[in-house]
Amino acid sequence: MHHPILRTTHNTVLSLATVVLIAACSGGEKYDADTAAAAATPAPAPAAPAAPAVTDPQIAAIVVAANNADIEGGRVAAAKSKNAKVKQFAQQMITDHGGVNKAATALVTKLGVTPEENAASRQQTQAGEEARASMKTMTGAAFDRAYMANEVTYHQGLLDAIDKTLIPSAQNAELKALLEQTRPVVVQHLKSAQDIQASLGNG
Repeated sequence: MHHPILRTTHNTVLSLATVVLIAACSGGEKYDADTAAAAATPAPAPAAPAAPAVTDPQIAAIVVAANNADIEGGRVAAAKSKNAKVKQFAQQMITDHGGVNKAATALVTKLGVTPEENAASRQQTQAGEEARASMKTMTGAAFDRAYMANEVTYHQGLLDAIDKTLIPSAQNAELKALLEQTRPVVVQHLKSAQDIQASLGNG
C-alpha cells in the first residue's frame, strides 16, 4: 500500500517534468500533445506486498497443534516401543515439543493474542490423530518403523512450514524469534529420526 505523501510527491515530479517538456518545445516549435500526454501519464504503480499467508494468531494455533500432535505420538511410542533408541527419542519429543508449547503459550499470553484455529492447524491435529490410530494397531519392530517413518515425515513437513510459511508470515518480532529459535531443534529432531529410521532397516 502506497503512502499518500509518497504518491503526491511522485505525481508532482511527473507534473514538473511535463512543464519542462512544454517549455522546451515552445520555442517556435509545434507542441506535440501526444508526447505531453505520454509524459504526464503516471507509470503503473508497483504491486503491493503480498499479504501474509497466515496471521500471527493463526501461526500460534499451528505451532500448538503441531507440537501437541508430536507430544501425543511420543506418548504412544514411549508406552508401546521395546526399542531403547525409539523410546528415548519418543521421550525427547514429549519434552522438547512440550517446552516449545510452554514458550508459545507464555508468549501469546504476554502479547494478548488468542490462537486462531485454521485449515493448517486442523490438518496438523487430524494427521496426528490418524497416525496414532494406525500405529496403535501395530507392535514390535513394525510399530517402531511406522513411528520413526512418521517422525521423519512430520519433522520434514514442520521444517518446510517454518521456512516457507511461518517465519516469513510472522509479523510480531518476538513470535518470529521464537520460530527461529525452534528451527534448529526441529532440524536436530529430523536428523535423529532419520538416523534411527536407518538403523531399524526395512524389516
